[in-house]
Amino acid sequence: QLSEDVERVSENPTDEREGEMEVHEDSSSVILPDGELGTTTPSLPFSKTCLKNVFSVILLFMYLLLMAVAVFLVYQTISDFREKLKHPVMSVTYKEVSLYDAPGIAFYPGKARLLSCKHHYYDHIPPLINPGQPGDIECTTQRINYTDPFTNQTMKYALVVQGPRDVKKKELVFLQFHLNETDQDFSAIDYLLFSSFQEFVNSPEKPKFMKDCESSYSSWKFSGGFRTWVKMSLVKTKEEDGSETVEFKQETSVVNYIDQRTKPRSDQLFFVVFEWKDPFIQTVQDIITANPWNMIALLCGIFLALFKAADFAKLSVKWMIKIRKRHLKRSRQAMNHIS
Repeated sequence: QLSEDVERVSENPTDEREGEMEVHEDSSSVILPDGELGTTTPSLPFSKTCLKNVFSVILLFMYLLLMAVAVFLVYQTISDFREKLKHPVMSVTYKEVSLYDAPGIAFYPGKARLLSCKHHYYDHIPPLINPGQPGDIECTTQRINYTDPFTNQTMKYALVVQGPRDVKKKELVFLQFHLNETDQDFSAIDYLLFSSFQEFVNSPEKPKFMKDCESSYSSWKFSGGFRTWVKMSLVKTKEEDGSETVEFKQETSVVNYIDQRTKPRSDQLFFVVFEWKDPFIQTVQDIITANPWNMIALLCGIFLALFKAADFAKLSVKWMIKIRKRHLKRSRQAMNHIS
């Protein structure tokens, strides 16, 4: 029987090898204890995946926060732009000139009479030789009558005098008036300033021109028995519709006149001086500080950041889902292999 078994083995060696392989496979399929399984599975890839997931979540929240900040900036930018449109800023610029356009000085003397009018230079006025007596009238003057623009019934008499021009030479105009009697407790002469004496001369309707000036410009007074010094400055204002208005600002100083005439008189003498304060024309206009192009550029940048942030968030979510699916797939494969 032994010889017969040896001959059978020698005749079928492959069957013996297959049996050995079956034994090895059976031994490899033996389920190991839990402790031995935990020691053989690597933990490093799992920790890297966890860190990547945590980092992705942090980045996602950071970009969501940046998106919220960008949305707030868009709202704030639009609100500031609308607020600046409602409240323009006043801009003041100064233009230096050597010669002004000669202004017009309209006097309303009433019963007073113009005695003398002269142009002086370099801020020097020589002493009066015969105060209270008619003198030289070297100024360009025009007399005009027109109806009061506010009542349309009262006739007004105005004496229009050409004002100073040369600011570098400190040109000034010195005028002397005389009033013999008055029925008022205070004696004063009204006057107003308008921007151009030449426009008044060239105007075809001078009464209408003076009515418009009186409606547009403010009037002032200078008193008798004093020397009133008026320093003018010109202010141009540009309106929203593109039109330009002109007004005068003035600084007035009053000096007492000492009447040295030999006989006491009951009449009143008026002395007034007009000159330019400085060679600068002040231009005032309302400007809107909000630039629409800057706002558009800022909004484009903010919206671009929003789109990029949304795109990154979408890719981050896809990547996290993909990693999660891959991790679940590997877990299922490991469980199937173990089972």
